[in-house]
Amino acid sequence: MHGRLGDGHRRLVLREATGLFAARGYGRVTVADIAAAAGVAPKTVFASVGSKGDILNRIVDQGVAASGYENAMDGLLALRTRESVLQALARGTRVGNESQFSVHEAIRKALPVHEDGEALWERATAAYRAALREAALHLHTLDPPPAFSVERTGDLLWYWFGPTGWRVLVAESGWSWGDAEEALYRTAVCAMG
Repeated sequence: MHGRLGDGHRRLVLREATGLFAARGYGRVTVADIAAAAGVAPKTVFASVGSKGDILNRIVDQGVAASGYENAMDGLLALRTRESVLQALARGTRVGNESQFSVHEAIRKALPVHEDGEALWERATAAYRAALREAALHLHTLDPPPAFSVERTGDLLWYWFGPTGWRVLVAESGWSWGDAEEALYRTAVCAMG
């Protein structure tokens, strides 16, 4: 296959790169590896998708766009009890983390070797953290509000429902996504109680 990639092939390259980065780590994958997995020539990958760093940037952007956090937040802000908000957070962050797990793994494994890992992580998680801060603000409009400040409530929501908490329970400890969702929800309810 020669020349520029169409959208379908570009998505294939990005999907294969995500899988390789998640499985082997960003530093152990070459553009040639990505090209071979996608069935195209390395120069086609460079011409159409860019360098390995460009590919990772596109993966981050697609992961943020595909997370569905905006729709989840719209529904969450209509809820009027602490328990229903926390249940919606547990469910919504589960769906996002489960569907984007390979993207999160690709990013996580890139951080130690990426030329600007801190900025990459910030870009990958900024909207997620902002959504949880918005949820914290919403929780403080309900009666009774959490005992913590809005800022600390947001920090706790990130601790419970951010990608690290999901990864520790599911990937490192072998929990099912459903069991992790239930445990994180119950932990948040007890702590916010």
